[in-house]
Amino acid sequence: MKIHKEGTPTILITFFLLAVLVAFFYYFFPAILPFVLGFSIVFFGFIISFFRLPNRDVLLSNNSQILSPCDGKVVVIENVFEPEYLKTECTQVSIFMSPLNVHVNWFPQDATVLYSKYHPGTFLAAWNPKASTENERTTICYMQGNHRVLLRQVAGALARRIVNYAVEGKSYKQGDEMGFIKFGSRVDLYLPNDANIQVKLEQKVTGNRTVIATIG
Repeated sequence: MKIHKEGTPTILITFFLLAVLVAFFYYFFPAILPFVLGFSIVFFGFIISFFRLPNRDVLLSNNSQILSPCDGKVVVIENVFEPEYLKTECTQVSIFMSPLNVHVNWFPQDATVLYSKYHPGTFLAAWNPKASTENERTTICYMQGNHRVLLRQVAGALARRIVNYAVEGKSYKQGDEMGFIKFGSRVDLYLPNDANIQVKLEQKVTGNRTVIATIG
């Protein structure tokens, strides 16, 4: 288990602020120092855990399988019209990531990126249906074989930074890192309607492990 590079600034700032807090209570309110120290240890442990980077290499690459791009829980499976880039009817599968989940995002298939765009926005709760169109987000569309898949990284109420590594025109392997979203957030997948969905609502999924759908 490693710590993701995106976490370094946050971890250092958190350590400094907690050290100042502990020092303040040590000198001025020593009676409650044990409680402050206990809180600081637990909170710092949470921050470290949030930025963990598990060894999650794809076990067997298979581009007929669309792997989960993140850890979390399936909160949406529905037919929708995708208006930004695909401009067609497709199947949306949305995965909500709680603050306790790993927040790395991976490419679900071998991918040649056709489109990658950041959108500033609001910070509604990630499970809000309007989050996909109103929150801070990044849209990535890639080509694999003869089909296109669109993914949308969506910030949540706590998230204030989406990191996206996808570069237009560049090719990536199934399981390569696509990005990182800080704190509560979600990832939406927009799949061709003929994709065979393999997950159910409320199902917990694991990035680079759970098969979201199969496609010809």
